Amino acid sequence: MSKYDIIVLGSGPGGYVTAIRASQLGLKTAVIEKESLGGICLNWGCIPTKALLKSAQVFEYLKHAEDYGLSVENPDKDFTKIVKRSRNIAEGMSNGIKFLMKKNKIDVINGFGKVKAGKKVDVTAEDGTVTEYSADHIVIATGARSRELPALKQDGKKVIGYREALTLPEQPKKIVIVGSGAIGVEFAYFYNSMGSDVTVVEFLPRVVPVEDAAVSKQLEKSFKKSGIKIMTSSEVTSVDTSGNGIKATVKTKKGEEIIEADILLSAVGIKSNIENIGLEDVGIVTDKDKVLVNDFYQTNIPGYYAIGDITPGPALAHVASAEGILCVEKIAGQHVEAIDYGNIPGCTYCSPEIASVGMTEAQAKDAGYDIKVGNFPFSASGKASAAGTKDGFVKVIFDAKYGEWLGCHMIGAGVTDMIAEAVLGRKLETTGHEVLKTIHPHPTMSEAVMEAVAAAYDEVIHL
Repeated sequence: MSKYDIIVLGSGPGGYVTAIRASQLGLKTAVIEKESLGGICLNWGCIPTKALLKSAQVFEYLKHAEDYGLSVENPDKDFTKIVKRSRNIAEGMSNGIKFLMKKNKIDVINGFGKVKAGKKVDVTAEDGTVTEYSADHIVIATGARSRELPALKQDGKKVIGYREALTLPEQPKKIVIVGSGAIGVEFAYFYNSMGSDVTVVEFLPRVVPVEDAAVSKQLEKSFKKSGIKIMTSSEVTSVDTSGNGIKATVKTKKGEEIIEADILLSAVGIKSNIENIGLEDVGIVTDKDKVLVNDFYQTNIPGYYAIGDITPGPALAHVASAEGILCVEKIAGQHVEAIDYGNIPGCTYCSPEIASVGMTEAQAKDAGYDIKVGNFPFSASGKASAAGTKDGFVKVIFDAKYGEWLGCHMIGAGVTDMIAEAVLGRKLETTGHEVLKTIHPHPTMSEAVMEAVAAAYDEVIHL
């Protein structure tokens, strides 16, 4: 039996980051992984989807070359090569994690891990052999998978999840996407750009329902302009897969509608990977599909910790990484402060992109704040006009009394790279006046943040 200071179960952006930070702190560390290093994010999520979306963006540019004074005759795509490029990038990133494991002297144990009482883990290898390992601290970072609804049972061929959507052997002519969260709208943009007929079905009254209402309205407008069909306040009640494609029965406010397509993509959220990993054997408490932890990710059983998608916080890669780092720094005896979950940025990489942090306008009002709200449309931005990306805006929300930056919501080209300004500003308790008096470079998309703040304080110049 091998003994470690820390064993990490799972090597996604929570697990592998946890392992590296633990090793940096001088702790003897092992990570257990049943598939590929990097987990879902690197292999089947964040990274390969962004590769697909980049291909879509380039294809869009080629199709609109004339808008830039350029001539490109009959631009076309090779769907198989686009998918292959995405897979190659994912493989390269996973290999990069292998290098980081070696560099940081972390033992990688391949197999399915199951925690046991006494701070032990059984690992079952592919050949069925079981090896026991022990550690002073065990960090569970097993992540999540595509959630299945009873009416949308996935068969991996006609009714699929995000993994299959990344590697389809051929492009569907028609696709129905159920759910308009980040996964749903990113694939909607990708397949629409490739030339597929796309229908998005959303149960709630608006797309990207966690975002500010103004952002939802803008995305729906942009998507419809691109030819994507949007069905809100609608529910897929059944799917017939007996024919060549699928027939989805959709319940709407006006009654039932049958939609025919080649494939249905279920993007209705995620399910935590907490089954069969020994939680019940150890006595670790769970609730509503999540492992319950304190501010430093300790479970109710000493020596066992949980981070990432299996805990109640936001199911985001950067959150899992931050949680893992904080967890092992606490274990190592460092002074750490609990994560402020009110200041977590969210990013969606469709086109136009979406990025947000903090409260929406509705949430700020519901919380009783007297607020100042500023909007700056990219149609008034010199950089956006020059780039041909005028869709979208920046919206900021401030507390009128003290100037506290309550929220920032963006939709437009490149906004996922801009939101960090608002996250940092809020972390430093920056006021609206300080943002307004911080000189932003011209011409850039980022100066729209300053202009939106100026609008909130009735000092906007370019509107």
